[in-house]
Amino acid sequence: MLDRAEAFWIRAPGQGEIRPVALPEPGDGDVVVRTLRSGVSRGTETLVFRGGAPPSAPFQEGELPGPVKYGYLNVGAVERGPPALRGRTVFCLYPHQTAYVVPAGAVTVVPEAVPPARAVLAGTVETAVNALWDAAPLIGDRVAVVGAGMVGCCVARLLARIPGVVVTLVDVDVAREGVAEALGAGFARPEDAAGGRDLVVHTSATAAGLQRSLELLAPEGTVLELSWYGDEEVRLSLGGAFHVDRLRIRASQVGTVSPARSARRTTADRLALALDLLRDPAFDVLLTGESRFEELPGVMARMAADDLPALCHSITYEGAGGCSA
Repeated sequence: MLDRAEAFWIRAPGQGEIRPVALPEPGDGDVVVRTLRSGVSRGTETLVFRGGAPPSAPFQEGELPGPVKYGYLNVGAVERGPPALRGRTVFCLYPHQTAYVVPAGAVTVVPEAVPPARAVLAGTVETAVNALWDAAPLIGDRVAVVGAGMVGCCVARLLARIPGVVVTLVDVDVAREGVAEALGAGFARPEDAAGGRDLVVHTSATAAGLQRSLELLAPEGTVLELSWYGDEEVRLSLGGAFHVDRLRIRASQVGTVSPARSARRTTADRLALALDLLRDPAFDVLLTGESRFEELPGVMARMAADDLPALCHSITYEGAGGCSA
């Protein structure tokens, strides 16, 4: 049985390292998982790496600004646990670590049609599912998604599958135009985006992006805010159309199931749905690179310095540490 593993820790802002960790003895209701892939959530995890204040993550250890073990996109193989799970590929909201022990209820089986590389996107697609439960877009709506990062792109793909919905990804980076096309969405720079949108989903985590989102709305329209700002102050100009057109800003967050579905869906249902939606190969366009686990400290430093362009950068674990007793 695995009794030791290795984990990625942020020692201090801008400094990452690989540390050995001892694995606890699994209980009757636990599973032992050997990691196959993990994904780096560029926006949130680089915020943590720089010392910012992120939302808390399951199985997080330590405290900000460090040392802290943080991450939440993990796909692995169950080596020990209930017979129904043993040998299955599973997704778990767990940090970057070669192996780990968690309650069986913390893992979700990955459908056979979903490759492990794509399955690392499950946590992000789950956020997009919850957002659309909050937003309730209608057939034929004109929608803009401001911010073409991982979350924005996943929202855009789900919107593009709704009949009649016209969705435009809005971003300052023109290199994202090809990504938008692969997802079935249009693309525009902020200054070129068409207004009169029935719904705008904002994911850029910038005040300028939120301001532009308001400007793109039709009267009585809503901006669904998915960005996490931490302790950063956000300033907006709310004169002009904000009151005249009765515009709205609505928060959405994935920590709980949307009120629109909370009476009928659990978080486990939501994650299972996200994994099922990942049968769609269009999501592969978000997988923009990969590195070995032992390279992760340098990868995080490069991403935080904007020296490694990526949407979702995958970490592979072949030959990574994890020792048998």
